[in-house]
Amino acid sequence: MEHTLKIATYNIHKGMSAFNRRHVLPALKQALGGLTADLVFLQEVQGEHRHRAGRHADWPSQPQHAFLAGDHHHVYGRNADYRSGHHGNALLSRYPIEHWHNHDLSLNPFERRGLLHGRIALPERDTPLHALCVHLNLRAADRRQQLAALADYAKAHIPAEAALIVAGDFNDWRQEACGYLQDTLGLREAFHTAHGRLAASFPARMPILTLDRIYLRGFSVQQAQVHVGPGWQGLSDHAPLSAIVRAH
Repeated sequence: MEHTLKIATYNIHKGMSAFNRRHVLPALKQALGGLTADLVFLQEVQGEHRHRAGRHADWPSQPQHAFLAGDHHHVYGRNADYRSGHHGNALLSRYPIEHWHNHDLSLNPFERRGLLHGRIALPERDTPLHALCVHLNLRAADRRQQLAALADYAKAHIPAEAALIVAGDFNDWRQEACGYLQDTLGLREAFHTAHGRLAASFPARMPILTLDRIYLRGFSVQQAQVHVGPGWQGLSDHAPLSAIVRAH
């Protein structure tokens, strides 16, 4: 049975504007809601920040992922802990998340990274969709190690024939991830498939670097879009991506 999904990925910069001057999470929630995505991959999600919570009157009483989820199911992978709180990745899903696990990808104490794995029950499908939300390091050598760890994890925990989406902030300005993930996991990037090139998503005011990605296995791509301009300005240092895909 074929099934169409709208997917989005967004590094939300902990709910703060690009230079941390303003708390923008309520506006960010409204903008994300306008996408009407079925599955959202979020990075730099603030699970807790006691200092900012006391400083901003509109800081939500819920963790950011729960506030942004609305009626969607949601899970959070806590990666970075510090004195005032913690942050990590999150998955928001219109459909039930049957199981989830946060896998540590950290290589040093300064960049705490994780791979959040959600197993999602799609309607009228006997087998689940596997979703991996990732945020990789800034150094190219670190990213290569993390991509290898991602591939090893997927091979060990996800059947080779299963539908798979891997999305997030890859920090891959050298564009090394596409060939590696295609060779190891059979993944193809949504924008490269739809447009013949990766999406420029950073910095959000004038995107140049192709840091954010949506990789797919078991899907065809119908549409892929970068969201900039009115409604998105000032919400993060990254621009969000979305794709409409059809499961085989």
